[in-house]
Amino acid sequence: MITTTSRPVLGQRSISRRGLLGGVAAVAAGAGLAACQPGSSARPGQQVAPSGDGGAAGYDGPPVELAFWNGLTGGDGPIMKKMCDNFTKEYPNVKISTTTIAWADYYQKLPAAVSNGKGPDVGMMHADTLATNAARQVVQPLDDVANALGMTEEDFTPIVWQAGMYNGQRYGLPLDLHPAGLYYNKRVMEKVGADPDSPPTNMDEFMNVLDMAKSKGVQGLWVPPGAVANNFGQTMVYQFGGHMVDEAGTTSGYNHPGTVAAMQWVRSLIDEGYSPKNAANDSDTLALQNDKTVFMFNGPWMVTPLKENKKVDWGVTQVPNIGGTLATWSGSHQFVLPVQRSADENKTKAARAFVNWIIQNSLAWADAGMVPARASVREMPEFAEKEEVNIFAQQLDYVRFLPPVPGISDIATEWATATSNIVAGKKGVQEALDEAAQKANRILAENQKKYQR
Repeated sequence: MITTTSRPVLGQRSISRRGLLGGVAAVAAGAGLAACQPGSSARPGQQVAPSGDGGAAGYDGPPVELAFWNGLTGGDGPIMKKMCDNFTKEYPNVKISTTTIAWADYYQKLPAAVSNGKGPDVGMMHADTLATNAARQVVQPLDDVANALGMTEEDFTPIVWQAGMYNGQRYGLPLDLHPAGLYYNKRVMEKVGADPDSPPTNMDEFMNVLDMAKSKGVQGLWVPPGAVANNFGQTMVYQFGGHMVDEAGTTSGYNHPGTVAAMQWVRSLIDEGYSPKNAANDSDTLALQNDKTVFMFNGPWMVTPLKENKKVDWGVTQVPNIGGTLATWSGSHQFVLPVQRSADENKTKAARAFVNWIIQNSLAWADAGMVPARASVREMPEFAEKEEVNIFAQQLDYVRFLPPVPGISDIATEWATATSNIVAGKKGVQEALDEAAQKANRILAENQKKYQR
């Protein structure tokens, strides 16, 4: 994310998450630290050759207990727990033991656990961390599962399918996508004279509402540094024609002209009084829920808490085209099977059956605000009834991911530092981004050697 939930920084691929989703900085920091853990270059024992059908027919072997690690510490955690319970009801011979760890800690602890022969049987990762962990042999290839289940790109959004690949092999099976969208407070829109049933779709309409709000003494879009480092800021980078890193993962796009233009526009929101100065992280979510602002860019994980807050009258829509290119940041949760020092064949089969079952039944995952990655699930009549999640799903043709390159998250700290300095007015936009690009490019060059690319 560099992005939690559950999500990202970085990437210009069409198709991170909150304070992750504290997002960028937290996950990136976690991934970077994980690279220094013992065993990052270790080669655990030979895997048991998987047999069977990749989980297509379920599991009918002897009782087993699967350890499942994830970072779903928010409202999505209980929903995943319920899905696991439903799987166990259907397969009572498989017990799922779930361990939930904050994402930043998760990305540190998993490599160490695998190196010590104590890794879980099943894990979950954000798409932008897969290549790193594949290169470091923390997770094992899943081509056998995808092939046995007949999974192909045609049943997934192409970019999320490709995000699970590294060096010609599949390491992740996509569960979802979680793109950014535009939330709005209907009560405040009415207060400032805007139509709450017609949210903005472009720059002119968006700024018109902000001007109406400003004339009524309302700051219509709060701009905290965390949002700029994560989904809001990255969405604007893509829309203004910039990118976070090139496809090869060798050069950052931090000081690309489009990126500079995006951050200049973001800074102007503060300079011109549309946002308060020095807005604290998460202040945008609080302001929206307390009728203090009009808009908020955020991911689908906000759907559940907003629904639970009966005091706020809100709506959500697709991101408006602010910068000239319709695009939005997105992350993805993908299932992985960590490397086992001494793998058990029954657990190997049961783990594949579990992953397949959860993906097949990911309609329930939409209740966490996530867009199911599998097209066949999105085509179910029941999915059409999930109004808010459908709005996010309508953006899948223009979501952007980071390229699947090892160590890509290592440069997120430089981006977060630059955007924080820009938002706080400590440095000019060009200066901050030039410094970040220089440092990021040095890290990327070092990573090419580290991962022998």
